[in-house]
Amino acid sequence: MGKITGFLIGYQQHGLAILRVSSAMLFLQHGTTKLLGFPLTRYSDTSLLTLGGVAGAIELIGGIMLALGLFTRPVAFIMSGTMAVAYFYAHAPRDFFPILNGGELAALYCFVFLFITVAGGGKWCLDNRILGK
Repeated sequence: MGKITGFLIGYQQHGLAILRVSSAMLFLQHGTTKLLGFPLTRYSDTSLLTLGGVAGAIELIGGIMLALGLFTRPVAFIMSGTMAVAYFYAHAPRDFFPILNGGELAALYCFVFLFITVAGGGKWCLDNRILGK
């Protein structure tokens, strides 16, 4: 194992936490635009009684919870499933290839959140405080 690789092993939990927080904050924006109208996009003012509105609620609440590291694994699992549904419902019918159907972001979020479900939230998680880690 090289010096750099060996050095970085000690920072795996830090990197995981950075991935968790940055992904959650980016994901959160989808919920704020749909439900709070900020920032203003073509998806703003989505009704909560629609599939997009339910997704917006998961994006908003799940994004906050994941950023804080609160109930990290179940929240990440729900968010991963939401993105799988988004991909197969909204993107896959357009074309087989994600680059052509606009589904790269949904697919990437799906797998990042699935990874966090398995790996946990890393350092700086409220879960760690609650569970005394």
